[in-house]
Amino acid sequence: MKNVKVILQYVRTYKGYALLNVVNNILSVVFSLFSLAMIKPVLDLLFDKTNTQYQFEPLRISGEVLKNDFYYYINEFIKTNGKINALLMLCVVVAIMAFFKNFFRYLAMYYLAPVRNGVIRDLRKRMYDKILALPLSYFSEERKGDLIARMTSDVQEVEWSIMTTLEVMFREPFTIVLFVGTMIAMSPSLTLFVVILLPLTGLLIGRIGKSLKKNSIKAQAIIGSLLSVIEETLSGLRIIKAFTAERFSTARFQGINDSLTKLMIRMYRKRDLSSPLSEFLGVTVMVIVMYYGGQLVLNDKLDSAVFIAYLAIFSQLLTPIKSFASAYYSIQKGMASSDRINKILHAENTIIEIPNALAVKEFKAKIEYRNVSFSYRTDADSEPVLKNINLTIDKGKTIALVGASGGGKSTLADLLPRFYDVTAGDISIDGISLRDMKLNDLRRLMGVVTQESILFNDSVFNNIAFGMENVKEEAVINASKIANAHDFIMEMENGYQTNIGDRGLKLSGGQRQRLSIARAILKNPPILILDEATSALDTESERLVQDALIKLMENRTSLVIAHRLSTIQHADEIIVLQRGEIVERGTHHELLKLEGVYKKLYDMQSFI
Repeated sequence: MKNVKVILQYVRTYKGYALLNVVNNILSVVFSLFSLAMIKPVLDLLFDKTNTQYQFEPLRISGEVLKNDFYYYINEFIKTNGKINALLMLCVVVAIMAFFKNFFRYLAMYYLAPVRNGVIRDLRKRMYDKILALPLSYFSEERKGDLIARMTSDVQEVEWSIMTTLEVMFREPFTIVLFVGTMIAMSPSLTLFVVILLPLTGLLIGRIGKSLKKNSIKAQAIIGSLLSVIEETLSGLRIIKAFTAERFSTARFQGINDSLTKLMIRMYRKRDLSSPLSEFLGVTVMVIVMYYGGQLVLNDKLDSAVFIAYLAIFSQLLTPIKSFASAYYSIQKGMASSDRINKILHAENTIIEIPNALAVKEFKAKIEYRNVSFSYRTDADSEPVLKNINLTIDKGKTIALVGASGGGKSTLADLLPRFYDVTAGDISIDGISLRDMKLNDLRRLMGVVTQESILFNDSVFNNIAFGMENVKEEAVINASKIANAHDFIMEMENGYQTNIGDRGLKLSGGQRQRLSIARAILKNPPILILDEATSALDTESERLVQDALIKLMENRTSLVIAHRLSTIQHADEIIVLQRGEIVERGTHHELLKLEGVYKKLYDMQSFI
């Protein structure tokens, strides 16, 4: 029951549609029973048992009264129109009942469609919003392929579980109660026999599916790994071919693929066993009922027409019981997927905005790092990436961060837009702690240009205007001109409306970087973070990008991470980081005079 509640919680928003589904399913069951119940009067007519005289009784809620009046009208109809026409009338009534049964069944599915698809839409949106809200640290522990699997195949499993749960928990119990009630009215002793047999078969079927949820969790995890391998293969295809690693990649993929296949075979075999097993057990029960009921008929304890109608109703009772068996498997798989989805939805977001956070619209004076320490892990044994950093960046100044890889430069910059929160100490802008500001306001003050240009499979225009609304083409063109990008854009097939492909792969590295700079220029932020923006470029591209960066940095406060020291010689202050600590600071000339770490780095690059 707990599993069912978890699945049904997704339906709350669509309870109106869900109620219509339930009501129409109930009407479908009622007409199904009526169409089956019509078998007895047809048989009575065929076996010439309609000579019994019935007296009309005033209509009231009573099975006996309804039965009496029904047969009264049939007898009157036979007297007036004859038995052939009465048989035709009964057949037409059965057909009409069957029509309404299927009509209401269609309406039930009609109203279920918005529930199924609406829930899936809402789930995907919640997951997507959560992914956007989670800190970057969360994704360092997760595989992209597994996250994609949770948003696709896991969500699909929840959809099937919702459909199965709504059908089984509301339609089938009503069917069973109504049919069993009718069967009790027809033959209490025979029904008592049936009620004892059916739960035994249900218990046997239920035992088969105990391990299905566990296997389903394993399967979805393997699907996530498979999607991760596919994503990594597509992203790294150039390297795979360059290192002739096709055989290695194939073996890696095949290993995961084979594991998934074996697990899915076991799952399908268990699931597929439920239907034939329940059918065999149902037929076995049917045979036992036929034998027992046949004895009652032969001993004149049960009317033969009643017995045949009873068997017809009982045969339809097996279908909802089989549905319960199948639903058990579907709900277990849906629960496994729901658990995986909830791991994302309930993941802790450590970058939170406090209630009544301050709105900040401009940068006025300075940025301060005060005794800042940071570690990616919170356990006691983890080594801090940054230790006791004290740094002031005045408005309009350019501060450069240099040092060996792994020294903490990018981490120091990532703390400023709160991609991560400090472990100790504090960072403030104009005396206001970052944690006290509205997160969107804080990030609107900043523009970021990274070493790897992050572009999207869209037009040039939309990539430059990314995240901004109602942007005029003139503004995009001006930003592109400042970034030295306008000329190569105009040479493209459709100019600013040209699609640049996945991650901008239709462009060169320098072109991609200049689009990133144009995007930052268009945003016009007062604070810039430049993370090794020219390190991956050739000399010509570096010259064009560096020229664009100089234009971008004019009249702005800049935090620049650089490996090439020649690009930051005119910085107002250079911070040298080593193993997470500031070991030297000063201008280019001051640091050369110290003949310390910076001088060694400079000499190495000069020699190269």
